[in-house]
Amino acid sequence: MSDKPTEKGRLRTIAHYPPGVVQQVRQLLSEDRLGDYLRGKYTDRHQYNNDDALYSFTAELKERYLKRSKPLNKALYDDRLDTVSNALGTHTRISRAHGGKLKGRNEIRIAALFKNTPTDFLRMIVVHELAHFKEQDHNKAFYQLCCHMEPGYHQLELDVRLYLLLLDAGQSL
Repeated sequence: MSDKPTEKGRLRTIAHYPPGVVQQVRQLLSEDRLGDYLRGKYTDRHQYNNDDALYSFTAELKERYLKRSKPLNKALYDDRLDTVSNALGTHTRISRAHGGKLKGRNEIRIAALFKNTPTDFLRMIVVHELAHFKEQDHNKAFYQLCCHMEPGYHQLELDVRLYLLLLDAGQSL
């Protein structure tokens, strides 16, 4: 049995998109043009390459859009996320007993593969995780909040999925 993923397996990240979109992606992959498409749209790379810089970037977005929510205690890159959790980022609420009270902490962990990506990709992941501060589930209110913080959220989400396909094909931006 081959270790190489099948086309169906590779395209699972976009399987829920309309058939026309899936077909366009299939064509870009078969013509080896997916990387060119993404490089044409996203020319910059962010400078938030360490945990301190990521925390500052995340805290700034949180302060701009979620002033009244609980504070952000930690934001960091996690090398294990893309393989262990099958996630691009996670938001964790940790409750700890401190004296007679429960103290809550909000932590955001971003997959380390986003250390060297376009700024828009990192922003989309951070916005997604920050939206979980207010909305736990991926429901209509959650996506409305994502779009409030990042008006191009849905296109960026698709493009991040395309980026993952590109990485899965052994290519990079």
